[in-house]
Amino acid sequence: MTSNKIENSPTAKINALSDSFKHVLERGQQYVDLLDQLAQTDDAEELLAAAEKLAEQDLHNAFIDFPQHYQAADYCMLFMGRLLEMHNVTSVTVDENGQHEFVAMIDPLEDTSFKFVVSDNGEAAFTEQTQQQPLFYMNLEQRLFQFNNRALVNYFIVYALKKHSDLELRDAIKPLIEFANELADDLNFTINLGILNTANNQRFKLREPNLQLTVIDRLFVKTGETDYMLMNLPQNSGAELLLDQGIKFDLSFDPDDYSQEWAFQVKDPGEQVSFFDILLHYTMVRQWYLADRDALAVRSDQLIIADDEDADNDQLAATIPPEPTEEVMSTTAVDEGPEDDADNDSEAAADEDSEAVTDEEATEQKKHDEDD
Repeated sequence: MTSNKIENSPTAKINALSDSFKHVLERGQQYVDLLDQLAQTDDAEELLAAAEKLAEQDLHNAFIDFPQHYQAADYCMLFMGRLLEMHNVTSVTVDENGQHEFVAMIDPLEDTSFKFVVSDNGEAAFTEQTQQQPLFYMNLEQRLFQFNNRALVNYFIVYALKKHSDLELRDAIKPLIEFANELADDLNFTINLGILNTANNQRFKLREPNLQLTVIDRLFVKTGETDYMLMNLPQNSGAELLLDQGIKFDLSFDPDDYSQEWAFQVKDPGEQVSFFDILLHYTMVRQWYLADRDALAVRSDQLIIADDEDADNDQLAATIPPEPTEEVMSTTAVDEGPEDDADNDSEAAADEDSEAVTDEEATEQKKHDEDD
């Protein structure tokens, strides 16, 4: 009883309050130092370290209310903004909205904004706010970055192309690709550019292992209205569409591979054109693809956000332009369900593509329904 009285005495209460203040002041100083580091450093590693630690900060205290502070998603956005700023990329503007959230505006997309949505495993989804499309995912701790193929098509190709020109949208996607490459070059991130990859040897395998040849026939019919030529490939292994500027667009399988999986491939002299670019710039191909999107959906190789104990066992690689090489990725393939056709409106596309797939294995690793 004597011990209980001491613990409840005025002296004990005052000491507890004093200790709490000291602890809070110490944490507050650490918080200020990290904010200064995030705002002032020109070193990418220091920038990443500050963003990671700020995202993990817990400033709640029973005795003291901290002034306005931000959430993990805000520090991810500030990290992105600062890294782009360090590389003199000015087409992305990061600012605070009325809800005290940091959002990004991308020139020339003046009709929408973007913000990060952070999951429990630390994965941050860069999400467009009009259609709620997560354009890419990143994990600062595990240094992983991946574009969401499906969301790129849903937002840029299905929705935004109704309001903007193809050249405007090409300009809008450029800073996101630059950001990915900066993560890889400055911070050794493993990145997956998905359908934005421009390597000539990159093959985008279809979700469905078998393809009805009538789908290719429909492309042949469309070419009759243009100056483009569709050629049969040797051994009846597919077709190659000859576009302008020496660009070749293939839909084929490897006849020497027993699996004979169908895949898209884009080849151009300078390795500057991606599958995304083909859909964006060539109306004929875009209409054909969207009309048969369920059959032509591209399978995505996923970068898995692993549990801490499994992180060292994951062997992940990616392809990074402008020096394109195709590396083997030890990843998990995810199939997509039936897709919208070309006539579906953008709202229906957004509703369908907000779904996600959760891995039910014991590791409880999260995968994304990202197929294009």
